[in-house]
Amino acid sequence: MAAELVTDPAIIEKVLQTVPQRPPFRYIDRILELSEDHIVGQYTYSKDEFFYPGHFPGHPVTPGVILLETMAQTGVVALGIYNAIKNGGSLNQISLFTDAEVEFAAMVLPGDTVTIKSQKIFLRRGKIRSKVDIYKQDGTLAASGTLSGMGVAL
Repeated sequence: MAAELVTDPAIIEKVLQTVPQRPPFRYIDRILELSEDHIVGQYTYSKDEFFYPGHFPGHPVTPGVILLETMAQTGVVALGIYNAIKNGGSLNQISLFTDAEVEFAAMVLPGDTVTIKSQKIFLRRGKIRSKVDIYKQDGTLAASGTLSGMGVAL
């Protein structure tokens, strides 16, 4: 049985506001779908992101580590926050990345909008593991992997 989709915009907004990362290191603009088991989010990389001038001068490309962070903020942090809200867990935590195995498949360029799709593999003892894919606006797979993280009390 599929988990019920969240339709209340206030809950989606609460999840977004609870994600601890802030600009210039926040890589989730909106949540398109949300349930206990999955999340779909989007982010648009502005042409003036802080990392483009140095990666690579004259030919800017979004660094893989930034794509990984984008995947983690949606697929691990935001999904974990929603599960904490739904199940009465503490929001007085910070989500820490624990491990990842990611393959990169396509370049993401300045101005690109990406869609992040994540499916929860498990959530137990405060650790969440998710299968996360990131797609360019034309549907091209940019990266795919398995990411894990856990909430640590502040």
